[in-house]
Amino acid sequence: MTTNDQAPASFAVHIPDVDLEPEPLDPAQIVSGEPVVTGKVLWESADGKQVRGIWQITPGVVTDTEANELFVVVSGRATVAVEGGATLEIGPGDACVLCEGDRTTWTVHETLRKAYHISL
Repeated sequence: MTTNDQAPASFAVHIPDVDLEPEPLDPAQIVSGEPVVTGKVLWESADGKQVRGIWQITPGVVTDTEANELFVVVSGRATVAVEGGATLEIGPGDACVLCEGDRTTWTVHETLRKAYHISL
């Protein structure tokens, strides 16, 4: 599953079984705890503006500035507070949309795994 110069190829993966790779977290983003982030890009458009993949984070509190993203939580639980906006309680089966520029604080209660599509 790699970058595709044409239209995306059809594929299926069993999300809980996908082997993830370390994704270093900027220490400045960590508010509390020792969260660890891992992930796997399943597909990226040739221009890099569309990305699909799996992402996971262990318990802790982190901040982020978001891209346009749709994701579905496969496992785990978190509270995502959007600065100046909603506080989202997310868990297995929940679909969530985050908007480009949203400044968020993620309080991860249980290791959270999600499948995502990001538009840059």
